Amino acid sequence: MSENNIPNEQNAEQQATPVETAVKNAPVATAHDDFDWSVDKRNVSSYSKAEKEKYDATYDSTFKVFEENSLLNGTVVGLTNTDVVINIGFKSDGLISLNEFRDLPGLKIGDDVEVLVVEKEDRDGNLHLSRKQARQKRAWEKIVEVYKTGEVVTGTVTSKTKGGLIVDVYGMETFLPGSQIDVKPVTDYDQFVGKTMEFKVVKVNETIRNAVVSHKALIESDIEQQRVDIISKLEKGQVLEGTIKNITDFGAFIDLGGLDGLLYITDISWGRISHPSEVLQMDQKINVVVLDFDDEKRRISLGYKQLTPHPWDTLPATITEGAKVKGKVVNIEDYGAFLEIMPGVEGLVHVSEISWASTPINAKEFFKLGEEYEAVVVTLSKEERKMSLSIKQLTEDPWATIETKFPVDSRHKGIVKNITPYGVFVELETGIGGMIHISDLSWIKRFNHPSEYTKVGNEIDVVILGIDKENRKLSLGHKQIEEDPWNTFETIFPINSVHEGTVVKKDEKGATVQLQYGLEAYAPARHLRTEDDKPINVEDVKEFMIIEFDRSEKRILVSHTRVWEKAQAEEKQAVVKEKREEADKTRKAVKNIQGKVEKATLGDLGALAELREKLKQSEGGEEKSAQ
Repeated sequence: MSENNIPNEQNAEQQATPVETAVKNAPVATAHDDFDWSVDKRNVSSYSKAEKEKYDATYDSTFKVFEENSLLNGTVVGLTNTDVVINIGFKSDGLISLNEFRDLPGLKIGDDVEVLVVEKEDRDGNLHLSRKQARQKRAWEKIVEVYKTGEVVTGTVTSKTKGGLIVDVYGMETFLPGSQIDVKPVTDYDQFVGKTMEFKVVKVNETIRNAVVSHKALIESDIEQQRVDIISKLEKGQVLEGTIKNITDFGAFIDLGGLDGLLYITDISWGRISHPSEVLQMDQKINVVVLDFDDEKRRISLGYKQLTPHPWDTLPATITEGAKVKGKVVNIEDYGAFLEIMPGVEGLVHVSEISWASTPINAKEFFKLGEEYEAVVVTLSKEERKMSLSIKQLTEDPWATIETKFPVDSRHKGIVKNITPYGVFVELETGIGGMIHISDLSWIKRFNHPSEYTKVGNEIDVVILGIDKENRKLSLGHKQIEEDPWNTFETIFPINSVHEGTVVKKDEKGATVQLQYGLEAYAPARHLRTEDDKPINVEDVKEFMIIEFDRSEKRILVSHTRVWEKAQAEEKQAVVKEKREEADKTRKAVKNIQGKVEKATLGDLGALAELREKLKQSEGGEEKSAQ
């Protein structure tokens, strides 16, 4: 209620009658005095109950009826340094902080503004209004509406936040993700703060009243229209200008003005390149030709090298069969290497054309990517765009005069190039080599693998055993450098001869024994028994008897058991021999006595009987020894 409707004490005193003044100034009565409450006061009207209800209804009809959280227009009726007084037609006016009108610097009394009724009466009994909440509610209603209709809105970027930007749309804060700013990746968000841009509302959350906007969606919409226009005019073989917008390992994406095309790495250059960046750069403008396109998938394949003639079509006349050329290794396979003679023109050097030698060559070990080699053009086909090259034909074929330079039985030095389980490959000179079979490494030793005797890179003496000119192979020997020692061994190690040996290897079947002169023999398990039945171990030194000597097979069998068995047999023979000699002496003595005694006496007969018994026992002992 306004001040004009509330009477104050001063007005009451001015309107009082003399009687009322006298009564007022009369002495104060005590609580026990009687007072006549029926005395009427002058200028005071009395109303009946019906009249009061009528006047209250008339008074209440002058005010608007509204609910809390409703939006309505109010009129500015007052301004202070901190607040704005708003009249909305209620019993009392409302106060709103001046901070909520910062967007209206020219606000004045009499202006109409939209406000939100927060509370009709707060705890202090005051009307609580808010313009900020009114703007937010009205803004949310508009945002939801444009979200449904897809209408484009204008907003101002107010600040940067984690992952994006804050945009003021209709006075309400919305979120613009970094991925929705532009079709291109954006790293500097600060450049957009303060800018007014157009957006599209792409997501709303009614529960928390949160909205997500996108500027990228508008760009994509424009691009989509451009794509439709471009695709409708596309033709194979058409040349277009584009800008390189992205480079990958497999190619480059070209912006054709709203539509992207893919330029594969194989269509960038006639020559081999390992990465598109060797030829192209980001944001570079280039002309490309349309190779193919798909209307439905909206894919466009582009070509760059196709704008220039194929190098094979402009091959210089100097490149012919038999000509010498230089090239860089651009690819290596198991079967050879490809040399790039000029961009887009390659030739194959097969592994068989690397060296005159018949020794297998691993192309991946011989060639290195990027290295340059000189070669001879062997075959050339412009129609098939193929060329074969040869490195070995740069030099004379050494096999043409092989018999003269490397005759049979001649001795040479070579380098071990490769080792296999069955032999050693030796190179005598570039393009000339042969193999030493494992059996031709040593006269006296047997090897399980040639690597036990030599290593790759070692120098070795060889003898030419045979020449296969047609297959470009030499048969080599190493042991033939020396004479066959087995002719001498046969006299040094005859059968039954005993020699000292060292056990160097042992298994279940027997043991390998090292004899004199580095010669190795084999002792079967049954010939390794000792006299005291103890085992013979590796590195034990024992005496062994030669029980077999095979010169042709270069094999010797030995026995330790035979050594002590022979000793025992000789000892027994010596005992038997001694007893026989004693028995012969006894017989001779008996014969002498018989010859001297013509007549025997009883005593003589007794002595004779004793001699006969002794002789009999001696003969019985010889028989037992013989057994």
